[in-house]
Amino acid sequence: MFDRELWNEIGMTLGRNKLRTFLTAFGVGWGIFMLVVMLGAANGLRHGTEKAFSGWATNSAFIWTQRTSMPYHGFARGRYFNFNNDDIDAIKREVPGVQYLAPRNQLGGWRGSNNVVRGTKTGPFNIYGDVPDIIRIQSVALDSGRFLNEKDMLDERKVCVIGKRVQELLFDSTEAVIGDHIRVNGVYFRVVGVHHSTRSENSEEEDNTVYIPFSTFQAAFNYHNIVGWFSVTAKDGVEVSQVEEGIKKLMARRHDVDPNDQMAFGSFNLAEQFGKMNMLLVGISGLSWIVGVMTLLAGAIGISNIMLVVVKERTKEIGVRRALGAAPRVIRKQIIMESLVLTVLAGYSGLVLGVGLLELVQSFGMEGDFFVRPEVDLSTAITALIVLIISGLVAGLIPASRALRIKAVDALRAE
Repeated sequence: MFDRELWNEIGMTLGRNKLRTFLTAFGVGWGIFMLVVMLGAANGLRHGTEKAFSGWATNSAFIWTQRTSMPYHGFARGRYFNFNNDDIDAIKREVPGVQYLAPRNQLGGWRGSNNVVRGTKTGPFNIYGDVPDIIRIQSVALDSGRFLNEKDMLDERKVCVIGKRVQELLFDSTEAVIGDHIRVNGVYFRVVGVHHSTRSENSEEEDNTVYIPFSTFQAAFNYHNIVGWFSVTAKDGVEVSQVEEGIKKLMARRHDVDPNDQMAFGSFNLAEQFGKMNMLLVGISGLSWIVGVMTLLAGAIGISNIMLVVVKERTKEIGVRRALGAAPRVIRKQIIMESLVLTVLAGYSGLVLGVGLLELVQSFGMEGDFFVRPEVDLSTAITALIVLIISGLVAGLIPASRALRIKAVDALRAE
């Protein structure tokens, strides 16, 4: 039942010393504000990381050859070597745990670009030789047409899938792209698909990419049976690092490389990097909760101390109430309610301001590749409110207990 008299008295008590009430409430409001902003920032980093890794299988790794650093089987150190087509079947046959394996080549080497020509228009783009399974490891979002298929590989078809930026630079907006041709190093390829990047990071590089069947790439550009690098994913329940090491050991044996030569192979374990980022984000989120809750606790202690002062100031009033027969629960209820109202109002204000700041950050586009959608979800907001209520209750318990220890006779004697 709504007790108007109780709420009026709470309002009068809190409004009696407005500056003191404001300064006390500020500590709690600031604590919730910091908690919301820090958790929102942590979520922004998490969303940004997920977006940066989106489009890639997080259980993947990439392996390439480098110069040897140790002599072995009559070969001197500093030797260059390459993977080859026979290694593809060897890996599938001898390395357990491999889910998808994609041999890859890039014309001009890593990050190398080549002029692509259509009519009188020319542009520098990335030319990749790929197998159809590459989309199992690196997603390709198609705007039109299709991606490479096994028939393209078997027949060494001169077909390609071009990026959105390639289309924009080489074709007019009104021209049909699918079925038309582009020329790379004097070789014509028929366009069978157009793709676009779905990632914020390196999106321009992806949109500048042209995919050609792996077998066609080797034949058209005289790569013979050379494989530039392998992209690989591990089966469920298998560590990517285990597959990575298995491939390196097998390739070392097949290419006469010292098994202890750490420089002969380069690799990038995406699963490992993703795991590290997740651990970092969990740590940031945990730290945000610790800092926010500790700041909130400091504010609650401030409220408790102020309520003790209020109880001290109201000693005579409380004594009169006791003398007139006021039940202890009534006095306890009023003190706790005053503490709870002050805590919840201050905390809710901090919550609203924190959420508002995060909304402003999104509205004004103050985001980046690794910082996207800083926000707090409903469960976090509810948790923060629960923490607020508990803090308010705890902050009022000690002053309420102190008030109940006041004896009516002693209170009436007080100045």
